[in-house]
Amino acid sequence: MHQHPWQNGMELLEDVLKNKNCISTGCEGIDTVLNGGLRKGQLTELAGPSSSGKTQVCLCTALHVADKEMGEVMFLDTGNSFSSKRIASMMEKEIRLERVMTRIFHQAVFDIFTMFTVLNDLCLNLRQEEERNRERKLCLLIIDSISSLITPILGGKNSNGWSMMVSIGFLLKKLAYEHNIAVLVTNHTVGGERGSSKPALGESWKCIPHVRLFLSNDRETYIRNVSVLKHTSVILGRSSTFMINDGWKI
Repeated sequence: MHQHPWQNGMELLEDVLKNKNCISTGCEGIDTVLNGGLRKGQLTELAGPSSSGKTQVCLCTALHVADKEMGEVMFLDTGNSFSSKRIASMMEKEIRLERVMTRIFHQAVFDIFTMFTVLNDLCLNLRQEEERNRERKLCLLIIDSISSLITPILGGKNSNGWSMMVSIGFLLKKLAYEHNIAVLVTNHTVGGERGSSKPALGESWKCIPHVRLFLSNDRETYIRNVSVLKHTSVILGRSSTFMINDGWKI
């Protein structure tokens, strides 16, 4: 188990100011609102409507982390969103492609029970690596999308769906904290008050992610806007814009 030493308030503040344990997403606008990027030990949610660019951000982040040798990436795909061709199209130099792709591990997961199995196996494997004093290479876990698995089990008279949703959320937080990795999940949106959009999965899920980001887009200009809905150290409502499309190179 990864041991986190006791820290006083000043040490925690210094950690934030120096962007320690931050993983850059490769998207300048997102890194700006996050004060450096995704934080290890935390669960970050990226919510947005269909075609807002959530999957593209996940692919860009996976590519950036693997390319900059920050560590390995596990990509859990719940809706056939992962595309090695899209990642290859983002590479400016093909000579780097093999090196990058060998650091990104993909697995399709189409139901909540399989997700529990995969995450528990991952916890066990990481724990065994640490007990054997092996260098842990995994630094980022991506789930695109978490809501695709959870939404079908919610509603009706069966309360097990809500308990499973909370259980999967706390399992992800435990995985992030105990093994010091960053976890990024995507969530779709539903209609809110006065015709606005809000992240799906309701109030029970709302308290689970450490960080919640909302992504929106202008389909004509490819300009994305990302804003902070929840963060442990960033002012709510903080936002930034960036451009991202299928032709974006890294």
